Amino acid sequence: MYKKLLALILLINLVQIPVFADSIGNNINEKEYPDANSVLPNQNGESIVIEGSVEKNIEMNLERCIEIALGNNPQINAAFQDILASDARIKQVWSNYFPQISWQTGYTKIKQLQLSDALGKNLTFNYYILGQVTLQQMLYDFGVTQNQATIKRLDYENYKQALTSTINDVIYQTKDAYYNLLFAMESKRVAEDTVHKFEMFYDQAKAFYKIGMNPKVDVTIAEANLSNSKLQLIQADNAVNLAIAKLNNVMGVPFIDKYTVQERLDYIPVDITLEKSVDIAREARPELKQAEIKVESAKQTLKLVKKSYFPTLSVEGQYQRGGKSWNSNYGYNIGGYLNFPTVNGMLVRNEIKEARYLYDKEIANATTTQNAIYLEIQNAFLLLTEKKNQIPVALLQVKQAKENYELSYGRYRVGEASPTELKDSQILYQQAQLSYYNALYQYNSAKAALEKAIGKNIITEEDAIELKQADDKGSKGNVNKS
Repeated sequence: MYKKLLALILLINLVQIPVFADSIGNNINEKEYPDANSVLPNQNGESIVIEGSVEKNIEMNLERCIEIALGNNPQINAAFQDILASDARIKQVWSNYFPQISWQTGYTKIKQLQLSDALGKNLTFNYYILGQVTLQQMLYDFGVTQNQATIKRLDYENYKQALTSTINDVIYQTKDAYYNLLFAMESKRVAEDTVHKFEMFYDQAKAFYKIGMNPKVDVTIAEANLSNSKLQLIQADNAVNLAIAKLNNVMGVPFIDKYTVQERLDYIPVDITLEKSVDIAREARPELKQAEIKVESAKQTLKLVKKSYFPTLSVEGQYQRGGKSWNSNYGYNIGGYLNFPTVNGMLVRNEIKEARYLYDKEIANATTTQNAIYLEIQNAFLLLTEKKNQIPVALLQVKQAKENYELSYGRYRVGEASPTELKDSQILYQQAQLSYYNALYQYNSAKAALEKAIGKNIITEEDAIELKQADDKGSKGNVNKS
């Protein structure tokens, strides 16, 4: 009874006069029980100082990160260059209908074997060409160039869809990295709060030891717990730095100036069904359109191979100047030609078979792509639903763990609870907070994965309200103008 009364008196004094409480904790053999702020792991005899990983220079949010990523990510730039190169290949095919001009000059010395043998003497001729200009124009190739241009145009459309797919991937990676950064920052806040709680535990244990209520082992336990919590804080601080580095790399700006993120992990409900997700994907998912384009490209290739027998209609004109000397004579020719290709019947027949089999293959691949996307949407939707259901449970665990900690800490301050009970409640509260923030992170990441799976951002209720307000303002403006 006497010990409890003494503990209550000490508790009142600790609450009313915090400076006196600090003096109590510091006056007990400082070398053996140092102040809580100095209980840190040592490196080379110096204390490791934990500093903020982010300086308040530039404010950053998710929209700004996405803008930077779309403008700087090298994957997007590479995909865009593929589009430009594909457009150039289309023009290369249509160049078949443009005239071809060649120019030649030279000198030739000829000794004809047959005439020399028949006449019994060597006959040597010198032949000079001052210039030979040839102009050739293809008039019609019975649709071969058109088929080739169609295939290249389909390739161009395929690269455009590949760019869209790359953009979707980059946006998803940016969102996931951004949410991971928010989670790391929340984890650091939890670690800082845990350090603060263990500091109070440590100071309380020293105070109890001074008045003889608790044994020395309680102070030792509190000191070890405080050191461990500060080690966790160092790890959490480094995790923030790693998350920032990952986000910067995804955005394509690894050497960007330091910035600060003011947003917090939050839960924004998403109202979308699996059927609606699939319907959106049919219209927006670029991989589905790519599969359709590949099928059509294989079909056009089959048509092209079947035209291997077709001739080419062209005209050609040539002018020459030269002869026995560089400028002794001239000549010209002009004519129209119907050129038939050299045909290997067996080769062409099997090329047609190959093209037909590849066409059937692309049809099967399109079905495989469709099934894989449907499975991806299912997985993303079910994962989002799971994480959505986890959030209220995790929040309830935080409330329960906080209440348990507050009760344990109150009991410990009046000498009713053991250090082990208080430590367990503190660790349980810390783990509950981390579990809650992890559930928020996984929910937001799953939402981003579902948006990638359907190929379009999901409009939440808040977004819909903002869009409606914007539309209303726009419609009012139009009415006033009219």
